[in-house]
Amino acid sequence: MKVLAALLMICAAPVWAERIDPVDLIGIAASHPADVVVLGEIHDNPAHHANQARAVAAMKPKALVFEMFTAEAAARLPVDRSDRGAVERALTWQGWPDFGMYHPIFLAAPAARIYGAELPRSAAKAVFSDGVATLFGAEAADYGLLRPLDPAEQSAREGEQAEAHCGALPTDLLPGMVMVQRLRDAMLARAVVQALSETGGPVAVITGSGHARKDRGVAAVLAQVSPGTLVLSIGQLEDDPSPDAPYDLWLLSDPVARPDPCAELTGG
Repeated sequence: MKVLAALLMICAAPVWAERIDPVDLIGIAASHPADVVVLGEIHDNPAHHANQARAVAAMKPKALVFEMFTAEAAARLPVDRSDRGAVERALTWQGWPDFGMYHPIFLAAPAARIYGAELPRSAAKAVFSDGVATLFGAEAADYGLLRPLDPAEQSAREGEQAEAHCGALPTDLLPGMVMVQRLRDAMLARAVVQALSETGGPVAVITGSGHARKDRGVAAVLAQVSPGTLVLSIGQLEDDPSPDAPYDLWLLSDPVARPDPCAELTGG
């Protein structure tokens, strides 16, 4: 009954959603008629990746879009993705998060076409010098990258970037950091549009829960460039966001033990 209620809730297009559990997620992934399912994560949380793998197995997508590697890396993948080491080497995985958490997602959809949408570190730095239009190309306007954000929204996002970087960033860098995040969302959306065109969908997107947000993430960009595409956005979190979780559905998992992320930035 809970899965059915969740499905009805999504089809009614609510502004914000209720919490579900991993069992609900499997049923929804198998039954919901979405063209695109965005499966958010906190990158180093193993439970989130286990949930993604189970959802992908239930969904049987024609394509998988990953935030974590580039289109060029995806093109190097072996046809047989069962060998973890071969896949990891083809992607030149950098070691964090542990690729062992991601490999089951590949195994869950062995016939799916793989797309990479990573913004390389060098390109992220170039946003500050070259501008987003140069980096993204002729479609920058179509994907909303040339449109200024509402001042209140811009200020809120800059505040989030400042908090995420432990107050260690100079304030003049914050607008560029916001643009980098917008560029990441646009790159994910463009990869999804390509995947839908080439495979017909459905498409599963593996990305951080920040990019899974409906109000500003990949789903919001897709609403601009492909308004007929039915997108289901699922966030995975470690802290209860109620009542304002900006997803269609969200899951809560126990936090993992990790070092203080601010220690290195602030010298603490």
